Amino acid sequence: MRAYRIEDRDGRLHLSLHEGLARPQPGPGQLLIRVKAAGLNRGEFIAGHGLHSPHGGAKPVGGEASGVVVACGDGDSPAGKAQAWRVGDAVFGRCPGAFADYALMDVREAMPVPPGLDWAHAASVPLTFMVGYDMLVQQGGLKAGDWLLVTGIASGVGVSALLAAKAMGARVIGTSGSPNKLERLKGLGLDVGVCTRGPDFLEAVQAATQGQGVQLAINTVGGGVFAACVESLGFEGRLAMVGYVDGLLSAPLDLQALHAKRLRLFGVSNKLRSAQQKAQTAAGFRADWWPLLADGRLRPVVDQVWPFGELQAARVAMEADRHVGKLVLMGSEDTE
Repeated sequence: MRAYRIEDRDGRLHLSLHEGLARPQPGPGQLLIRVKAAGLNRGEFIAGHGLHSPHGGAKPVGGEASGVVVACGDGDSPAGKAQAWRVGDAVFGRCPGAFADYALMDVREAMPVPPGLDWAHAASVPLTFMVGYDMLVQQGGLKAGDWLLVTGIASGVGVSALLAAKAMGARVIGTSGSPNKLERLKGLGLDVGVCTRGPDFLEAVQAATQGQGVQLAINTVGGGVFAACVESLGFEGRLAMVGYVDGLLSAPLDLQALHAKRLRLFGVSNKLRSAQQKAQTAAGFRADWWPLLADGRLRPVVDQVWPFGELQAARVAMEADRHVGKLVLMGSEDTE
């Protein structure tokens, strides 16, 4: 089979396509899927995000996919079977090494492809929408009528947060340096768009919320806008830290505001979570948001689809930052 690998060489990430590899074998609680499509995620291609070690050698790349079950692992997983899967079932979910002909998926992460979603749209759901469920529902406590602020809203995580928040009945303020992207997102329900890449969005937030501030803010940008996000929060507001594409890993914190407004700050990352902890998020997503995908109330946005052999070109397109929503790599037709 074919599979992509990624390697950190002197702080730069290099992709390579390997051929003639053996198919992975599913163990207890695992599915082997024939990958039909896999979503790109910016964090996988940023050396400074800590996902790649300069001493670890080449490793599989890709973290989410849609595909067809071709084998089921024998025996029982520690958590038991999430569902009775059969060869030929169409599934999607988070899985390591998704940029390959075949990949393994934990049964606790696997979900049936919702009606009406093609392979590319199904593959664009697992990571960004699972992150969205974590930060909007599990940790963020967003409710209908709440105000949500998303910095860098045109990113994959930002767009999925917008779509999910609107499906939940919330109101959304988003920032982006591109007026064209903001205009496109207004068609997806964005209530207030602020054209900026910096921290100068507080006035717009205050105007939209009548001086009350937002109930939840999502920082996909980094330290450069952290203080402004804190200032934008209302009483008992929550701030989700999910990315730092600006490369700034530290920022001042207004302790008086944290104290007086009873704020809550939290991180959104799977890096140190156990498989069981990630499975809990998947179970919540399956119960609460999968039905929204199935009936069309929630639909991912795919900006562009690339053939299997063009992952490097897709990566270049992602780093150019002209897209809105997700970029997707289709599966290879050559399965050997």
